[in-house]
Amino acid sequence: MEPIHWLFEQHPFLMYQVFSVPFAFLFYGLSRGGYLSLANRHVFLALGGCALAVVSMGVYSLLLFASTGVFLFQVCSLSPAHVHPWVFGVQMSWQTVWHLYMQYREYYLNETTNIRFLLSVSSLMLITQRMSSVSMDVQEGRVRMPSRPAPLGRACALLSLLSYMFSFTTLLGGPLQSYHQFVCCVEQIDRSPPPHPLRVVSLKGGQVFSLECLRSFLTRLLRASAGELPRCSALGGVVWAWGLALALRTRYYSHWKVSECLNNAAGFGFRGTGTENSLTSWSGLSDGDLLTTEMSCRVSVFARRWNATTAAWLRRQVFNRCRTSPIMMTFGFSILWHGLHPGQFVGFLIWASAVKADHLIHPHLKTRLTSTWRKLGYAGLGWMHTQIVITCVVIAVELRSFSSLRFLM
Repeated sequence: MEPIHWLFEQHPFLMYQVFSVPFAFLFYGLSRGGYLSLANRHVFLALGGCALAVVSMGVYSLLLFASTGVFLFQVCSLSPAHVHPWVFGVQMSWQTVWHLYMQYREYYLNETTNIRFLLSVSSLMLITQRMSSVSMDVQEGRVRMPSRPAPLGRACALLSLLSYMFSFTTLLGGPLQSYHQFVCCVEQIDRSPPPHPLRVVSLKGGQVFSLECLRSFLTRLLRASAGELPRCSALGGVVWAWGLALALRTRYYSHWKVSECLNNAAGFGFRGTGTENSLTSWSGLSDGDLLTTEMSCRVSVFARRWNATTAAWLRRQVFNRCRTSPIMMTFGFSILWHGLHPGQFVGFLIWASAVKADHLIHPHLKTRLTSTWRKLGYAGLGWMHTQIVITCVVIAVELRSFSSLRFLM
């Protein structure tokens, strides 16, 4: 039991999701075999999420239960024209209160953040995405709640909403999908079931293992060379910082990939059979992969590919609704959503400025790329510039404190 205990201490998000995969396979098998009705499928997903919340977060799971209860009350009582402002405002206020409380304990009391509390706040951020997505769909008429005289239909709608909020496949990690897509996946899993996901889950599980091995290798290499950092050249320091940022980013890639595995095991994310047994046919739910994202040659392209479903959510919630400085407003809201840590202010402002500069400069330079060599050179310089900017952003955001900012300088 010691190795398992150590894994849960070192990789809590990853391990709770890994141990949820067998239950996802069970859900897929029972649903495909016709042993679960539509209502029972929603109950299975919701109860599984509630159980996972209690096991992983303990008493802090009440933060999620309370916010979801308020959300359901708002959806039932408010008109479609007013539901989104109220849901969005109340939920963001609730989330921000706990982010500030975390900072109070971390910076003022100098206490180590309880891992269960960290898990609950992280899940609260994901629930905020789903709540605001549903409330905007209701406001725009894409989702209609049953009228009051139809209690049975209203109860089914509330059950599916509860299942969408607390589904154990997305409680601890994305990717974000719309409420309509989620309901369609749950409804169709017995009528037009996807092929058995064992093969794709095994392949993606191997990718998670490879990513974790890469992160472990980079971590050991960085620790071994940290003692020589003060004596190394400026270029050596830049390479060391780039390696640190890559190791930090790799943790996200493995987390996103195991989230894909969990959703695929439940039968979600299947995109069709373009090629026989193709891995890409299961890429309907993805936040990005290392190779595609890291090969980005522009900061703005990296921003769209990094945590892709969250980037799309930010674009819909803020960027498309702002007439003045939409880029700065989007990244400013991202600071609020991520928790208002000092390093996040610096990191996201650097990122916003780089994206703004990218949008201004690239159209002028693109017309001058008249030869293949110029295009290749521009792509290479763009890739290096993107990596340098993202290195600064990741170190500032991930290390969060003022000491990390001094290290960055």
